Order: sequence, then structure tokens, then C-alpha cells
Amino acid sequence: MSYPLTKEAILQFINEHPVFFLATAEGEQPHVRGLMLFRADETGIYFSTAKTKSLYKQLNKNPLVEICFATPETQIRVNGSLEDLDHDLGLKKEILAARPFMQPWIDAAGFESMAVFRIVNCIAIPWSITNPIGRKRVIPI
Repeated sequence: MSYPLTKEAILQFINEHPVFFLATAEGEQPHVRGLMLFRADETGIYFSTAKTKSLYKQLNKNPLVEICFATPETQIRVNGSLEDLDHDLGLKKEILAARPFMQPWIDAAGFESMAVFRIVNCIAIPWSITNPIGRKRVIPI
């Protein structure tokens, strides 16, 4: 990915590299874990998790997040705020259709055990190995 970056190029990069790392905190203890993107578009960045996880509790306590998508050459950090989309059964079904490996979990626990979030008011902070000490860029997405 080369500079300058556009919103469209960042969204394309994110969708082409769907594994990301999300940072939260519990008290003064930071926590980082890898997650899988559902999709990113002009309406936000979508992902899901289980309501039984500590991640879910941390996200509900502090809706401000930073996530990071990376390849060996490029890193895109994104920060924004969460919207809880728990009410959207259609979106939950869409996620399940795209991820059949989740079916046994939904069969056992039901859709009410699935949490879906959208990150909005996003800004992206890109970094590239081709410009490792370049000026920090902040791009609204």
C-alpha cells in the first residue's frame, strides 16, 4: 500500500486482511486479542463475539476502541467508538451464514449469546515499511 492513502484504499486493505487485533483495558490491565472482521464499509467496521467472554464486558464498559490490521509491510490502526447491534437478528444470521463453523455454538446457546458491534466515527492511522518514519497521517474512514 503506497501513500497517499484514501478512505477507499483503507477499506479495501481492511477487507482483504480480515484478521485484526483489538485492544481493551480492564482496570489498568491492557488486553489485546485477535479477532476476525465481518466486514468494513462506509457505515463502519463490523465484528462479533460471544457475550460470555471478558471481551464483551470490557467493550460494554468502555466503547472506545483501537484495532490494528497488519501485513509485514503495512499497518493500519483504526480508532473509533462502538455501537452495539445486538438487536439486529438479520445481521447475526448473515454472520452465521458467512461462518458456518459457528453453527454448533448457535445451536447450543442461541443467537442471544452472540454480540455484534460496529465501530463508527473511525479514523485510520496508516504506517508503511516504505515510509517508516514519515509524518503521521490520520484519515477519516
